[in-house]
Amino acid sequence: MRTNRFVQVSLKVSALLAASVLLFILYFLVQESIPLIKTLGVGAFFQGGWYPLEGEYSLTPMLLGSLYIAIGAVALAAPLGIVVAIFGQFYAPVLLGKVYRGMVELLSGIPSVVYGFWGLTVLVPWITNWVPPGTSVLAGIIVLARMVLPLVVLTADSAISNVPRDYIRSAQALGLARWGIIYRLVLPVALPGILSGIMLQSGRALGETMAILMVTGNVVQLPEGLFKPVRTLTANIALEMAYAVDSHRVALFISGLLLLLMTVFIVSIAHYLKGRRFA
Repeated sequence: MRTNRFVQVSLKVSALLAASVLLFILYFLVQESIPLIKTLGVGAFFQGGWYPLEGEYSLTPMLLGSLYIAIGAVALAAPLGIVVAIFGQFYAPVLLGKVYRGMVELLSGIPSVVYGFWGLTVLVPWITNWVPPGTSVLAGIIVLARMVLPLVVLTADSAISNVPRDYIRSAQALGLARWGIIYRLVLPVALPGILSGIMLQSGRALGETMAILMVTGNVVQLPEGLFKPVRTLTANIALEMAYAVDSHRVALFISGLLLLLMTVFIVSIAHYLKGRRFA
């Protein structure tokens, strides 16, 4: 009994500490951001441009750049990931399916800087030959899609594998073809888990820094097309935090606070979708 009580207390303390980390980070960012927000007002961070020397700190160009790249990457990776997961579960031979999943897991562990290096040395020159300058929204979308694709595959594969086998056997007994089982039974049942995984990867895409910094050109401007260079919020923090002082430094903390709030919102949607049923 004492051992069980000790384990319970230890687990509760560990869970409390893990949750408190997020609260401390949120408190720190809010504390650092409040003075400049009170001075300039919230609207000042979404109007004008990013000119720290002139006291203008509009985050709109970086925010739109982050959203365009993250949404584009997830829109590209999600259908591919679901198709790959379906192939691994229903069409690939057993041995090939295991090898396939192992390769996907290996891809998910590759450091982001490696993807960025590939994008900088292979993808950007290829886009340059097509439409200069090469470093662009499109390069960021493709590199980020390659990064999140393995994780989308793994989450979709897990959601599909959790569909009760009895459901599938019952559908087979009724004479449904394999694609009919997938389309009418498996996907509707697995959809909450798939959507939840996609939303979580959206948060990952939104917070990516190094790979995006290497291939997007880092020009502070509104994203007016796929072939235009942009700068994301994360890249802006990484590039300018080393020399930022005074209100410029505080504006970067506000960027971090905005990213954190968007991530919390996305994770909340993911948890909401996970508990829903569409079938």
